[in-house]
Amino acid sequence: MSYYITTTIQGDFNQVIERVTEELKKEGFGVLTTIDMKATLKKKLDVDFHNYQILGACNPPNAYKALQAEDKIGLMLPCNVIVQEKQAGQIEVSAVDPVVSMMGVKNDGLEPVAIEVRDSLRKVIAALS
Repeated sequence: MSYYITTTIQGDFNQVIERVTEELKKEGFGVLTTIDMKATLKKKLDVDFHNYQILGACNPPNAYKALQAEDKIGLMLPCNVIVQEKQAGQIEVSAVDPVVSMMGVKNDGLEPVAIEVRDSLRKVIAALS
């Protein structure tokens, strides 16, 4: 079982990030954090890395439901979406599968929320293709 949902599309890296952000908004997510791994790795380790950004996406109503079911679930929030460009113009967008990531929590109350979030993230990824 894969722990992520993914697609690869053609385009400009920064424009794809904008598209991903817009598609996330359509599904009720906001981007709380953005981590530029290329810049971070260059600054901290002086290594070159391909374009790679981590978007920390949150759907507040679902986050609230999850927190009501399991108060420590914040350790797994927000839902990460990565946008990376290993080859020029080939942009891979991947989102965590919350159903898989929550399996280790062993709380049946989380399953309906995780399924709902997974369905929304699948819609985001499908809309990009």
